[in-house]
Amino acid sequence: MKSLRKLRPAPGLELQEVAPPAAPAPGEVLLDVEWTGVCGTDLHIDEWTSSYHFLAAALPVAVGHEFSGRVAACGAGVSGLAAGQLVAVRPSVVCGSCAACLAGEPDGCVTRRGIGVLRDGGFAAQVLVPARNCVSIPAGVDAEVAALAEPLTVSHEAVRTGGVRAGDRVLVLGPGNIGQGIALFARAAGASQVVVAGHGDAARLAVLRRMGFEDLVDFAEQGVDEGLAPFLAQGKFDVVIEATGAAAVVGLALRVLKTHGVLVITGIHAAPVAIDLTALLRQHQQIRGSYRAPEQDWPEVVAFMRTHQDTLRHMITHRVAIERAHEGFALARNRQATKVMVRPGEALA
Repeated sequence: MKSLRKLRPAPGLELQEVAPPAAPAPGEVLLDVEWTGVCGTDLHIDEWTSSYHFLAAALPVAVGHEFSGRVAACGAGVSGLAAGQLVAVRPSVVCGSCAACLAGEPDGCVTRRGIGVLRDGGFAAQVLVPARNCVSIPAGVDAEVAALAEPLTVSHEAVRTGGVRAGDRVLVLGPGNIGQGIALFARAAGASQVVVAGHGDAARLAVLRRMGFEDLVDFAEQGVDEGLAPFLAQGKFDVVIEATGAAAVVGLALRVLKTHGVLVITGIHAAPVAIDLTALLRQHQQIRGSYRAPEQDWPEVVAFMRTHQDTLRHMITHRVAIERAHEGFALARNRQATKVMVRPGEALA
């Protein structure tokens, strides 16, 4: 089978022919991968940025952690999953033996390993995953929409971390897949206004417009001050959620955040960011980090997918076969796409 793999600690990914996985061990499931999304993490691993040098010891490894699949076979002791069942996959594999795991708090596991990062992931026709990492997808949800589950949980967690409440005014910095999901969940939380801003992001802002958002700003066209002026005339924002990974926007975020407001950082930053702590404390502002979602939130996100599937389909802007995965990566890197879905198995029609 074909597999897109990171082979060495240097830039680049390679498409290889590899043997299919072995039969699933006890507690494992073999999945026929349906769709795998290209994520910012995959781009960082491809480029070999410093934030991902930690995976060097795991190489070679098949990348891809946003994927859906159908159960092909179950190992001994697996229950609740049947052949053909569509599942999304929680990519964080906990150890089961650290103090947090033994206390029944897997979200606190200190030795977790990421599928598609430290063990083989979804850019392959088949993959072995722990059964406990499979989240059943209800009938009626498309397999490609199911592959959005992981990034949607990241967006959901960012909104929860920000404490967005009914009536809040929210600014989302970054209109990519995570930012779009943040906008959706902020709207669902009752925000009175959701403004989404980007820079040279016309294609992604157009997707947001199709998703029903109107308060959109492209700083490349208007500039920061001009673009945000109409919204700041109504007052500063209650919550700002950063989903860019660009250091330059952090100062902006704090500048447009109200007193006692909350800034959520969800972008991956490759280097430390300078912050004016004196201004922060005088305005009683808070900065909160948001990363992966707790396991208990996945069913809530799956329920949201079921009821908002028509809206979520707008996020998927490109579909490619695994033979053209590098083209999909280029589309994502150049911000021409919101979400590129790769078909690892059977050819696209």
